[in-house]
Amino acid sequence: SKVLFSGKGAKTVIPGKVIGKFSMRLVPDQDPEVIEKLVAEHLEKEFQKLNSPNKLKVEMVHGSGAWVSDTKHPNFAAAARAIEKVYGSAPDYTREGGSIPITSALENATGMNVLLLPIGACDDGAHSQNEKYNISNLVNGVKVLGAYLHELGKIEGPKPSKCKCVPLTEEEMMIPGAFAFMRGFGCKCVM
Repeated sequence: SKVLFSGKGAKTVIPGKVIGKFSMRLVPDQDPEVIEKLVAEHLEKEFQKLNSPNKLKVEMVHGSGAWVSDTKHPNFAAAARAIEKVYGSAPDYTREGGSIPITSALENATGMNVLLLPIGACDDGAHSQNEKYNISNLVNGVKVLGAYLHELGKIEGPKPSKCKCVPLTEEEMMIPGAFAFMRGFGCKCVM
């Protein structure tokens, strides 16, 4: 059985193993593999200075490059109009850290603009033990989504629904996520 050495109070036994975790948010043009190598080298260098008989193991559980999209795209303009309709003021475009790797994967695979439409509050404590969500944000979020879809319908030019994709074979249909991962979202459309 494992004995945990965390929490309140003094601990009089030295644990046989210590595990630490940390998360980093990359900025555009940083390569996760390069950053992983640099961080591992730095930690190993600093650990060597301790002359410790212990061992250090550094591993990256997952990594993804930063995602930044074109806020001048009609997709963002539609979202801005929807937000202004619901909240009565224009959105404030902010750049902040987050880890939603599917955004860049979708944008790279489809060649289309991807938009994150957050409807939470800055004090929601996302992913924390005390995460909360205001009901008013949920109600307004539904309103924003409806207004956004309405605004998207007003955009001139080819619509994604007019694009054709190569159909999957019966074997491919049996594989979860086959369309996304086997074909790489083989549809290329421009708004």
